Parts: sequence; C-alpha cells; structure tokens
Amino acid sequence: MTQRAVSQVVTAHRQLEGAGFAVYRPFPSTSLEMLDPFLMLDEKEPTDYRPGEAKGAPDHPHRGFETVSYVLEGETEHMDSLGNRGVIQKGDVQWMTAGDGIIHSEMPSQRIRTDGGRVHGFQLWVNLPAALKRATPRYQAITADQIPVVDGDKWRAVVIAGQLLGVNGPANTHTPICYAHITLEPTASLEFDLPADYQIGLYVFLGHGLFGANPKSVREHQMAVFEPSLGTVHISSGSSHSDTEILLMAGRPLAEPVARHGPFVMNSHAEIIEAIEDYETGRMGIIVPTGTA
Repeated sequence: MTQRAVSQVVTAHRQLEGAGFAVYRPFPSTSLEMLDPFLMLDEKEPTDYRPGEAKGAPDHPHRGFETVSYVLEGETEHMDSLGNRGVIQKGDVQWMTAGDGIIHSEMPSQRIRTDGGRVHGFQLWVNLPAALKRATPRYQAITADQIPVVDGDKWRAVVIAGQLLGVNGPANTHTPICYAHITLEPTASLEFDLPADYQIGLYVFLGHGLFGANPKSVREHQMAVFEPSLGTVHISSGSSHSDTEILLMAGRPLAEPVARHGPFVMNSHAEIIEAIEDYETGRMGIIVPTGTA
C-alpha cells in the first residue's frame, strides 16, 4: 500500500511558561502556526525539582478550545471555577473543554512542592468549531487504567483519543481526532492507517525516528508533519540501542477563521475583545479555595 510522505520537520523551541517552568513547543512557531485542528503543543521539560522549587501554572482563564494534559512523570493538581479538583497521576489525562469560559490552575502536587520530585508531561490545545466555542465547559478526568494499550512486535501504543490500531481511546472529543503515545524499541517499525483528510503530526520526545515514504529523519524535540493523502503512516526507530518515544496527534481540519489572544481562541477579533471583557468582569467565575464555603 502507498505510504504517506512527510511534508515538513519542525524543531521545537524552548521557552518559559506559567510561573517559570520550561517547555519545548513545536507549534505555534514561525515554522508552523498550527496543525488544524490543533492549536498548540507543549512538552513540559523533564525536571527534577528539589523541595520547594516546583513551578506550575496558577489561576488563568480559557475560552473557545480544549486543553489536554498528559502526565508522564510526577503529579499535577487541577482546580477550576466549575468546582472540579483532583490530582493527575503518572499516565493520567485531563481533558478540559473551556467552551464558554473557565478559570483553572495546574500546579505540581503538594507532595512534589514539599518534597521535590521529577515532573514531565504534555499539554495539547484542540480547537473547537465555531458552533461549540460558547458551549458549556466540561471536564474529563481519565486515569491511566482507563486508557487502552496495544502491544506489538517491539512497539507499544497508548491510545488516548480516537481510533488507532483497532482500539478506541476513552476521551470524548468534539472533533474527529486521534491522540496517542507510541513507543518504538530499537530497530522497530510500525505502519497504521488514519483517515485521508486528517492532518498528522508525530512529535519525538526521546530518541530518533525515521518517518514517512521519504523517509525523513526526526530527532528529539522535532515534529514530522505528514501530507494529507491516501496511504498508511510508516514509522521506524532510528536507533539500534535506545527506545524512541513519540506523541501522535491527528485530526480533521476545521478550516475556520482563527483569532487568538493568549488563553482565548475564537473566530473573530470582536469575540476576543468580548472574552477579555468577560474575564475581567468576573463572568468566567473564580476558583473557590479548598475549605471555603
């Protein structure tokens, strides 16, 4: 069968976010503004915090899209203006639909803030179609034991959302997408199908891969973007001595106007102004501290 080709390899840039933690961001960037329907991908840099050092993202708003947090190491505490609270453990996913507007915080757990520890994970922003940008906010807490794992010949796939390799991820999505974590052992290869109209990105966060019909070399902190077309996606490990860790994001483009300003993503500048005003006047609510009536 025909294999899809890689159209672009994007190198992530390192920057500080939140209260001062480092991330690697392949997009948005000067090389790739977005991968419709995906607006942003951040890899929180693997960091070993000493006691009292851990940093996160204190209270901040969102409107018009979804944030997806995937914890690889450590623990993250979530609180929001809907009253949701919880600790996201290793392997867990938090899927938050901001919709009409929500305030939330994502911080290292109290244990890590007090005792120190290693933290590593991802945040993906998924755009919402115009008809759902003002939808009622929603929160999905997905634990690691709810996420199916497919094991093959020297490879493993953790399927968080959508259909891949014969299984369906547990996340309830507003747009047709696939989101998965793939591990290739040394010299391994894998080939899979996705709908022809999906935009596809494969981000390497450990090791080195060879992707596509070309094939193209993709190293740590780089992302391969595939051409939309019929054909399978072919990936292989570029190393004979270490694993290759990959984050797959694929989805059907919305092909709608995008207006963005910080934590707000809408379809027009006027809607952005409205979002800012709604946040500044308290219409998106507040986070009530634990133990407060």
